[in-house]
Amino acid sequence: MEKSIEEINTRIRDGNARVVTAEEMPEIVAELGEEEALREVDVVTTGTFGAMCSSGAFLNFGHADPPIRMERVWLNDVEAYSGLAAVDAYLGATSESTTQGNAYGGAHVLEDFVSGKSIELRAISKGTDCYPRRTVTTTLLLEDLNDAVMVNPRNSFQCYDAATNMTERVLHTYMGMLLPHSGNVSFSGAGALSPLANDPAYRVIGSGVPIFLGGAQGMIVGQGTQSSPATGFANLMTTGNLKEMSADFLRAATFTGYGVTMYVGVGVPIPVVDLDVVRSTAVRDEEIMTDIVDYGTPSNNRPTIARVSYAELKSGKVEIDGEEIRTSSLSSYRKAREVAESLRTWVEAGSMELALPTRRFNAAKRTGPMRETKVVPRVREIMDTRVVAVTEDEPISTAAAKLLKGETNHLPVLNGDGQLVGIVTTYDVTKAVGSTRDLTVVRDIMTRRVVRTTPEEAVDIAAQKLERHNISALPVVDPANRVIGMLSAIDLGKLLGGRWQA
Repeated sequence: MEKSIEEINTRIRDGNARVVTAEEMPEIVAELGEEEALREVDVVTTGTFGAMCSSGAFLNFGHADPPIRMERVWLNDVEAYSGLAAVDAYLGATSESTTQGNAYGGAHVLEDFVSGKSIELRAISKGTDCYPRRTVTTTLLLEDLNDAVMVNPRNSFQCYDAATNMTERVLHTYMGMLLPHSGNVSFSGAGALSPLANDPAYRVIGSGVPIFLGGAQGMIVGQGTQSSPATGFANLMTTGNLKEMSADFLRAATFTGYGVTMYVGVGVPIPVVDLDVVRSTAVRDEEIMTDIVDYGTPSNNRPTIARVSYAELKSGKVEIDGEEIRTSSLSSYRKAREVAESLRTWVEAGSMELALPTRRFNAAKRTGPMRETKVVPRVREIMDTRVVAVTEDEPISTAAAKLLKGETNHLPVLNGDGQLVGIVTTYDVTKAVGSTRDLTVVRDIMTRRVVRTTPEEAVDIAAQKLERHNISALPVVDPANRVIGMLSAIDLGKLLGGRWQA
């Protein structure tokens, strides 16, 4: 049995369509069976509400008199991209204020517009014969703009890695604050309520499909940028009229240590046209899997720590290496439900009809890394392989003698197996000499929590470690935690001085 989109839309127009949310569909299929569910249900609504940094809007301000070709534009001191035309600009959600930094950004401007607040526009130009004006300053309401069209390059990921942090310090990321030593796990997405989780083969979600966007009726433009359906990481490029949107579903936020982002409500109504759609919309959180990855690894290829279901993530805890770790969601499941319920109301009222894609997604599309033509320098290329070390059982006087030779100011401290267990500096020895405590061997004065690097780590990452911890050298260790070199601020200075060539 199959149903046509025309049949479903006729039922919508007649007020006879059965519309359910994706949260309800699994129980309906379990109770009625797939065939009866296909007869009974016409539309399944989905929803998600989370941080979607890749969002923004095209704005047309209208012509001033005398006219100006806006070469640079600021809205409440947030710069918008104006390389479009005389009085058009694109305001990205993550753009930051020139006066307030990341406390206020493009997302805040868009939310303020939608909330009915006035926004100050400033623009400058060098002036031309046809556009002689050089500056303009005015205040605008959203209703004063000719056009305000939200176009979001990347919304509503099919699935997203959960994040943890295996380093020794707190990390501030776009996945929120991650505590050291896997102290928490952060995740995003509505699981079985998310749009693409209900159409993993991209059969009914594609270009031209009507959607819920920011509280208004919008449309899917196509696959989003960086969409990777072949790996289960598809996303949507979306558009809608900003003037019709609501601050209930379009909210600005700032993540500490990361910057400005925008929370966006997105939902897709799914027409139940055949048994494949019935099966895909009956998905449960227990069936949707994702990886927990270590965000403490500064690389695109972050190591996977565990693979878990959304049911586990939503439970508030997951198990990693036999230990229970707390989980928390960056997105709002309550708001995702509101999106799905709003869609249901629209369809049941006949104010939104459905459509199949005018162009389907390329399910084989797979994203790749940036092509870099200039090689990033690695620690192994500039580190000093002449390592002067000391063992933890040696007398402090031995360490002092090695430091006094002037070959180094930092002594890696090794245990009996030759592994790094600490570090001693000239300052540590000086403090020991003046101490009234009974200090005799190196382990008594060494720093045990050693900031270290590896030979393959990018030099700029190692430099950040030096700056962050206010230190001047890093031991370079191999996978067995054996010291194979030292990287100092002097080595970095040589690099910056141009001695390393790509």
